Amino acid sequence: MITKELVERINALARKQRTAGLTPEEKEEQHRLRRQYLKGIRGQVINALNNIKFVEDEGSCSCGQSHRQHTHRLPRGKQGSCGCNCHQHEPKDPIH
Repeated sequence: MITKELVERINALARKQRTAGLTPEEKEEQHRLRRQYLKGIRGQVINALNNIKFVEDEGSCSCGQSHRQHTHRLPRGKQGSCGCNCHQHEPKDPIH
């Protein structure tokens, strides 16, 4: 997990590295903290990707609305004002 203290310590070691240099122990600590930080970032990305919800999975049209949400009426065989051309509706159904 990425905490404020973790980021502050990584930054403090980076500043010291640029000015006075790091001892071997500090270099090891810096390496360990950076690995911990990257592990946290990777976990956040994986979590975000796992929470993506695809609209297409719910039977939506190219306009982004589900077939049940459409309220505009169409003449038979015409494309909807939303640009939907999904062909999911029965030809006898005047509601798109």
